[in-house]
Amino acid sequence: MATVELRFSALPEHVRTARLVAAAVARRAGVDEAVLDEVRLAVGEACTRAVGLHQTGGISAPVKVLLIEEEKQFSIEVGDEAAHAVAGERTPGGADGEADEDEMGLAVISGLVDDVEVSAGEHGGLIKMTWPTTPPPTILV
Repeated sequence: MATVELRFSALPEHVRTARLVAAAVARRAGVDEAVLDEVRLAVGEACTRAVGLHQTGGISAPVKVLLIEEEKQFSIEVGDEAAHAVAGERTPGGADGEADEDEMGLAVISGLVDDVEVSAGEHGGLIKMTWPTTPPPTILV
């Protein structure tokens, strides 16, 4: 299992770099070329969401992205350190508009990625997205 870890300051200008790195590692891992645009878009959306949560919450910690290559699958985990409301509760200082924007971002990610898991709690959140990979062709000499 190979893992690439990327940490970046919660600034919008770093999201593009995260997208490019994710697409390059996904290609090397064997994700189908036809799906790479979806990988880029989903990572961009997840990282933009994390950056927004950090900026809104005044969190100086970096956004964390893990790119994990496993047998027959490739996963990307985007983590934030923002406090999230537990089901039925509201995060202190949270506004309805922010919650709607957050839900919209998660809806976009769910539309792009078939296998997505979202977890969140008072110590941060994590979006895990997984795509199948194809093994490289065997070359007989």
